Amino acid sequence: MNTNTHPNRDTRMVQQQYNQMASRYDRRWQNYTHQTLQFLLHWADLQPHERVLDVGCGTGELEWLHLQDHPQQIIDGIDLAEAMVAVARQKCRPFPQVSFQVGTAEALPYGDHTFDVIVSASAFHYFPDPLAALKEMKRVIKPGGRLVILDWCRDFLWCRLCDLWLQWRDPAHQQCYSQQELHQFLRQAGFQVKASQRQRFGPFWGLMIVTA
Repeated sequence: MNTNTHPNRDTRMVQQQYNQMASRYDRRWQNYTHQTLQFLLHWADLQPHERVLDVGCGTGELEWLHLQDHPQQIIDGIDLAEAMVAVARQKCRPFPQVSFQVGTAEALPYGDHTFDVIVSASAFHYFPDPLAALKEMKRVIKPGGRLVILDWCRDFLWCRLCDLWLQWRDPAHQQCYSQQELHQFLRQAGFQVKASQRQRFGPFWGLMIVTA
């Protein structure tokens, strides 16, 4: 288990930003999160016996959506921002088999080979060390398990422009990647890419999803 849990400067900026917006996050991003998370859940096809880890779980909206139809699913969520995790815990309180922790993708507080499935939605572009994060996910996933990542895709023009603007205006933003760059990170971390797709949501948002 990686015990290096001290956040760096970039991580602290993300924490502060999302702690501040936690109480209004779901209202502000409702349309985006509902569309993208439903798409991820359909793609991931989680099975009832699988133990799931959500990296960058935010307010627990993915968990809440999935649990409406699958109330027995065992899910762990982890996120940087304490206030976001507090919202997630409150939202999913009726489901005792669901738990949330504060922590980083680069130092997951779980034992080796713990999870059948790891999902991560719209968080990869915030990771200060993407390769380290993927190696940690590889460590905690069971042999034969799968990783599903949904994130912004720089192959879309609008996303590329948004990425440049955020790098100039938002000190918490790291960068978004192309589909090819994400696949390269996955291979370097020891994953095999099994399926991948680029998907547009509405007139602006261009995302990519991959199963590895």
